[in-house]
Amino acid sequence: MTPEKSAPPPARTALVPQRRPGKQRVAELLRAGADVFAERGFEAATMAEIASRAGAPIGSLYRFFPNKDALADALMQRYGEMIDEAFAAIDARPGALTTDAFADTLLTSLVALRDESPAVVCLLDARPDGMARRNAFHEAFRRHIIAKLTQRDPSLGAQIDDVAVVLLQNMKTMKSLDPEHDAGAIAELTAMNRLYLRDKLSSPR
Repeated sequence: MTPEKSAPPPARTALVPQRRPGKQRVAELLRAGADVFAERGFEAATMAEIASRAGAPIGSLYRFFPNKDALADALMQRYGEMIDEAFAAIDARPGALTTDAFADTLLTSLVALRDESPAVVCLLDARPDGMARRNAFHEAFRRHIIAKLTQRDPSLGAQIDDVAVVLLQNMKTMKSLDPEHDAGAIAELTAMNRLYLRDKLSSPR
């Protein structure tokens, strides 16, 4: 009689710290992981280099992230949270925004993700579920933009999807521009985005 095979142990997931020092350490490890993944690529990056970059003992890294996959998952989860936070910040703006201010706020809302993007792109390219995750991020962007447009002008109707796609492309372009070297292009893109929304939104303020 063949002995029954034991079930494989469950995959270990990242440890979520509860106290402030642990949260600070995890933030440092994530920042180091993002930098190393962006520079080396997922396959070439090592846990030892990530720990060294964070100035942390290797045991501390493994305590919170048992392997590179767990660290990569945490980075992509954080990216999704940053998308939500970027759009939530628009609602936190005091008072009613003019159309131009609304256009500018939308256009620059993804700039906060600039430092995270190289690592996330690298991870999406390297992992088998990368396409599904990329589509999920794109859908999150689109959903947030549509929500903001609906709040601003409920009369947009069926064209709202097309407007959201145009705005998302403008936002991605803005995120990729360097304020130091691309000041002229940023000014042109800002003006173009304002004109576009003035034309699309009814009763612009």
